[in-house]
Amino acid sequence: MFDLDGTLADTLADIAAAGNHALRTLGLATLPVERYRYLAGQGIRWLVTHALGPAHADLVPQALELTRSYQLAHGLDQTTLYPGIAELLDDLTRRKLKTAVLSNKPHPATQIAIAKVLGNWRFDAVAGQREGVPLKPDPQQALAIAEQLAVPVQRWLYLGDTAVDMQTAVGAGFYPVGVLWGFRQEAELRENGARTIIAHPLDLLELLD
Repeated sequence: MFDLDGTLADTLADIAAAGNHALRTLGLATLPVERYRYLAGQGIRWLVTHALGPAHADLVPQALELTRSYQLAHGLDQTTLYPGIAELLDDLTRRKLKTAVLSNKPHPATQIAIAKVLGNWRFDAVAGQREGVPLKPDPQQALAIAEQLAVPVQRWLYLGDTAVDMQTAVGAGFYPVGVLWGFRQEAELRENGARTIIAHPLDLLELLD
């Protein structure tokens, strides 16, 4: 099971563009792209709320709508797969392993990203943030996918690049694998439960073997 942003696809520039579009439209100062490295990963409301700051908390509903609409229209303009992801997914396909994507990105944007950037591969389940369903690190959606695909929790590896991902894996009883090519640092991953750290997607194959 994979996280999406910062794990399968390098979406940082597009996440920043969406957030800054909202800020600019509301007449506020934009943020450096690198700031979004730490705003991403906990859902769009968290990102927007912290990008605005407490002084502009009243603008959260407007900023949410602006960010969501921009993501749907332009959320993949600069997005690319990380080097090695295509080869990894090809190998997992040959092995006939079940694969899934679980993201805190809104579900419609997650579906669009999978179709447009990862459409060459079939995932057995894809889930993004939905109303009424708790975000990661709550393991509810991860466990629902495991049950849906009839794979015991102890057989799952969860790949992600943030503390939220590692906490999700731990909470679900999955094997947490932290990736170093994404948005965050090794210390954060280890401190939040990563049992293995990999520096390149194809390093996962050694772990599987």
